[in-house]
Amino acid sequence: MHPALNIAIKAARRAGQVINRASNELDLLKVATKQPNDFVTEVDKAAEAAIIETLQDAYPGYGILAEESGQTDGKGGADAEYQWIIDPLDGTTNFIHGLPQYAVSIALAKAGQVEQAVVYDPNRNELFTASKGAGAFLNERRIRVSRRTKLQDALIGTGFPYRMFDQIDTYLAIFKELAQKTAGQRRPGAAALDLCYVACGRYDGFWELGLSPWDMAAGSLLISEAGGLVSDLRGDANYLDTGNIVAGTPKVFAPLLKIVGDHLPENHRG
Repeated sequence: MHPALNIAIKAARRAGQVINRASNELDLLKVATKQPNDFVTEVDKAAEAAIIETLQDAYPGYGILAEESGQTDGKGGADAEYQWIIDPLDGTTNFIHGLPQYAVSIALAKAGQVEQAVVYDPNRNELFTASKGAGAFLNERRIRVSRRTKLQDALIGTGFPYRMFDQIDTYLAIFKELAQKTAGQRRPGAAALDLCYVACGRYDGFWELGLSPWDMAAGSLLISEAGGLVSDLRGDANYLDTGNIVAGTPKVFAPLLKIVGDHLPENHRG
């Protein structure tokens, strides 16, 4: 196992301990609103601090892009092209409500390309890991995307807008078409886990618009290392920049991408 992946696992488990302790005392939780329907808790911040401390102790020169603290440059030098991409608690709204669907997501990118990935679900004690070129794993067992080949048989994950509603009609139109052309759609509310579920075959595809890099970075590597396909809405690899992502098994991916893309005007694709 790559040394950086080992450190990321250690960091994710530390964050998971912070989250699990807090989940037993939700009534004491202090919640702040960053913008409408976008919440942050002291748990997000404490989990992020635990992650950053662990990563920086081992790799002080690496940069950090984290949801709560923003961008932190490392000490530079030869390590400047490396960057950790962190979501300390993906699914904060679920967490606040006691809904056990949330995770810690940590990725390491070199020159913008994700090379290491960890997503940890502290509720189920499920640890998803991947290293570029070395496969994807769930609790150290190799995982692959599902073998489903037809969109009509596919279970699709998604996420609906909760902050910005300028594209809600587009979302509903896509949802309506996919409802008639798939086996079903799910919207649990933690994109990092949704992507892992594509990687391990629980979903056959996933699509969402307007995500942040920390929502997608780790999960996207897990999917590609598990034999799946990931792209933005143009079929390119710019999803970390555009925030729009489509993923799936090799055969489900193309028809899913076409349906999602056909509903969006050209200037919203990417």
